[in-house]
Amino acid sequence: MTKNLSLNRKPSLFRLLGVMLYDTMLLVSVLLVASAVAVAFNGGEAIGANNPFFFLYLVGVAFIFYGWFWTHGGQTLGMRAWQVYLISGDHIGINWQQAFLRFVVSIFSWLPMGLGYWWLWLSPDKLSWHDIASGSFLIYRPKQK
Repeated sequence: MTKNLSLNRKPSLFRLLGVMLYDTMLLVSVLLVASAVAVAFNGGEAIGANNPFFFLYLVGVAFIFYGWFWTHGGQTLGMRAWQVYLISGDHIGINWQQAFLRFVVSIFSWLPMGLGYWWLWLSPDKLSWHDIASGSFLIYRPKQK
């Protein structure tokens, strides 16, 4: 990833939706495997629907999924496919603390009908709630020919 800031652009809505769809499919697959592991450790018995520990386990798996990709190269597989990078305000990768803030605030960004995401187009600085909270942001950088 080059440091040339003249090449940095904000990803379009279509590109962001593509990244979200791609990463959602990958995350569902990871959560299915994590659920199978939990059921195996439960002696093959189903896990209760209202089990808060299982819910927290799945949220933790989702955080590790996103956090690892974000802190190791700044891209999930969906972001890589759509050439979108996550960088911090000083134009380097993010750390685990920023990844945690971004993950938690992005969950709350969905709650008021996605207002935290729509904030990209409503705010003057064009940053979402999780961008602001974590001090990071997404850029689109097309491949150089």
